[in-house]
Amino acid sequence: MIQVEHLTKRYGLHTAVDDMSFEVQKGEVLGFLGPNGAGKTTTMRILSGFFPATEGRAVVAGFDVFKQPLEVKRRVGYLPENPPLYGEMSVNAYLRFVANIKGVDRGQVGSRLEEVKIRCGLGEEGPRLIKQLSKGFKQRVGIAQALIHDPEVLILDEPTIGLDPRQIIEVRELIKNLAGNHTVILSTHILPEVSMTCQRVIIINNGKIVAVDTPENLTGQLAGGETLELEIGGSVDNIVALLEEIPDVKSVSVGEPQNDHSPVTVETEGAKTVRHLVAQKVIASGLELYQLRTRSISLEEVFVQLTTEEEAKEEVVEGEEE
Repeated sequence: MIQVEHLTKRYGLHTAVDDMSFEVQKGEVLGFLGPNGAGKTTTMRILSGFFPATEGRAVVAGFDVFKQPLEVKRRVGYLPENPPLYGEMSVNAYLRFVANIKGVDRGQVGSRLEEVKIRCGLGEEGPRLIKQLSKGFKQRVGIAQALIHDPEVLILDEPTIGLDPRQIIEVRELIKNLAGNHTVILSTHILPEVSMTCQRVIIINNGKIVAVDTPENLTGQLAGGETLELEIGGSVDNIVALLEEIPDVKSVSVGEPQNDHSPVTVETEGAKTVRHLVAQKVIASGLELYQLRTRSISLEEVFVQLTTEEEAKEEVVEGEEE
């Protein structure tokens, strides 16, 4: 549905997007994750036809963004970080205005208007002036205008910004329900947004892609093993030596006992899980195993590690050039 090849955008000497290539499959929800200033918004503006790239190629829904921009815009719904709203218009009037601009058939404008209002939680807000709405409801109107012409592709830049916790949950559910019928690119710097909404994530930093995968695979690859947390009853004097006999166990540490239970942490390496071997060892030694759980590396840790590594590499290269 979307193919991006060697996309680059420069502003004078500053490179905002640096040789970026990726694909988005039909019906997929892809997360664009990166710190502020990483190049997320610039990439989205290029894909939506807002402005051209310096180099590279982008195809959306089968049409070249730079050679056939009008065809692309007919098939894209775009929500910028600051929604393009007119405060003096009512919600109904504004959405009708946008529907007409986007070429919605006159006979379908009314039904599309009601459908997007319901989907975006605006059913009671139609007669109200946009300037009278809260920031959260203004954001909902912004999502509704992106949906009004039922586009194949939705490009959403920080779609939950300014929403309260309940509204955030509702918008996340809305985005997940759009998958399959719409291809969605979701830009955010809020890490839970990606893990709760997106099927795949692209992490970018300083205009470059540093990782592309599912959130689960990214955390698994970087972990390089697993961390097991145990609660054990009984004497744990020999537990370190006992568990370190297991292949792929890297280290074992014992914490301060609480209520006759001792917390034990086991660090492993390699792709194989050894949870069953750890459990067998503990039980066979006559100890009581009250709890055994795996502590996964979080997406936050993945993000920090990848972006920090990328910055460190750039500092090394700059040092060599000097």
